[in-house]
Amino acid sequence: MTPSRTEQDVRIDLAAAYRLAAQRGWDDTVYTHISASVPGEPGVYLINPFGARFDEITASSLVKIDTRGRVLDGSGARVNPSGFAIHGAVHGARPEIECVMHLHTQAGVALAMLPGGLQATSQWAMRLHGRLGRHAYEGLAFGADEQARLVANLGMLDGVILENHGPLIVGRTVAEAWMLMYVLDRAAQAQLAAMAASGGKAHIVSDELAALTYRQWVGDGPDDTSARDGDIEWPALLRGLARADPSYRN
Repeated sequence: MTPSRTEQDVRIDLAAAYRLAAQRGWDDTVYTHISASVPGEPGVYLINPFGARFDEITASSLVKIDTRGRVLDGSGARVNPSGFAIHGAVHGARPEIECVMHLHTQAGVALAMLPGGLQATSQWAMRLHGRLGRHAYEGLAFGADEQARLVANLGMLDGVILENHGPLIVGRTVAEAWMLMYVLDRAAQAQLAAMAASGGKAHIVSDELAALTYRQWVGDGPDDTSARDGDIEWPALLRGLARADPSYRN
């Protein structure tokens, strides 16, 4: 049996996710967000304070807000309206997930510009075969109508490509969301490199083979908790982060 997670457990994992993202150049100055729901508090989640770099985030600096963007921890911290517009909508629609991760990585944004999106061109890509939705670009504003369209396009999938914008990934744990974003970013880099080297063409495997590889990767399916991405990798990533800078736990 896995012990119940506490808010402090989630805070430490979420702060680590920010630091690990910064190490890989996934940040965009003070923009984009990784959020995680607070155990035992439906509709409440943690997010980065607006104006802080990813490499500055600590467990205690994360802001507790609700799905309407109201700060609940008495800190008076400022949060980015687009952060709670996107993340609040997804957390509200998918209470079973712990983490929502939306980034502007170079490869992810480039992938979001391609009409065909992610294709079954690498083993990484096959992990996400049939697991990514698409959401058309509608500008910077995220009103209630667009929020509804976004969560409908996400459905019960692992993520959604925000066209001309970037990737959004969800996970049952912070570790799972982080690893799925890692897989997506590696798949995007590989596909873009192959297309650049081949005049826009890359070898794509059949849907049947891609689906087989997906099943081999996830076990019995997306609800099989014995095969969650990140369960094995996350402790190794945290060990490396602790050696580099353990201050994320503060």
